[in-house]
Amino acid sequence: MKNFVQFLFFIGYMASWPLYSQQVNHGIPNNLRMEFQKIEPGKFLVGKIEIECPSYPDKRDVPEKEKWTEEDFRRCKEMAEKDSRPGFWVNIAEPYYIGKYEVTQGLWKAVMGSNPSIFDADKVGGNADLFPVDNVTWQMVQEFLTKLNEMDSIYQYRLPTEFEWEYAARAGNDSLLSWSETREQAWIQQTNKGTTKPIGTKKPNPWGLYDMLGNVWEWVEDYYNNDIFAYPSPPEKGEVHVLKGGSITSDVTNATYLFHGAGPGNGYDVGFRLVRESR
Repeated sequence: MKNFVQFLFFIGYMASWPLYSQQVNHGIPNNLRMEFQKIEPGKFLVGKIEIECPSYPDKRDVPEKEKWTEEDFRRCKEMAEKDSRPGFWVNIAEPYYIGKYEVTQGLWKAVMGSNPSIFDADKVGGNADLFPVDNVTWQMVQEFLTKLNEMDSIYQYRLPTEFEWEYAARAGNDSLLSWSETREQAWIQQTNKGTTKPIGTKKPNPWGLYDMLGNVWEWVEDYYNNDIFAYPSPPEKGEVHVLKGGSITSDVTNATYLFHGAGPGNGYDVGFRLVRESR
């Protein structure tokens, strides 16, 4: 019996060893939020826009002068066909780990020793460590990644690709979020409130990721293709990189995973999140 108890203790110790090892060798301060969500492989439809017109005749309960004519319906159908897009399928072949939160000012300071953010402690009226870092260029993020990777002996970090970002943001949703869903998940149209908001204070998406829309625009790895939609094959070179997700200044039109923007954007509302890989 004694040997059996010792065996169970040994098994328990060995099961806990990898976590203990990570705590010992991990170079990042434990009090900073670096939590990651595993995203399983799958495929999703990118860039689909399906615009529908009501069918003729107009039976809406509105004043007669506001009802559509046959010509109105014809023009609507013509424009809908012109602006609709079939989209294309993207396959995510391997699982990956993406940050549950946007990179914070606290983490940036721990790695870089400084804080470039516009919405710092003075602007937010207190501790800004759990606010997203902002006012960072793509090149600044690469410097951050270099230093962060030097600090961590277990993991290495990078920006997500645009398709990794969008797949995680959609969380299995093929259609756009409703206005009410967007407001539940995203800090948008907050210009009258003055600042970004602490990470994780809105509702997460169905895969447990916070602030994928709103708060700060997020850098991704890909070059911008000079269009508002991604292409099946991202460009191999370019002058600027892609921003996704909208910010505190966005409305429901551009706080969406459908479109993308070109950096550096406004600067003051631009941040990023990480992808983590084992070394």
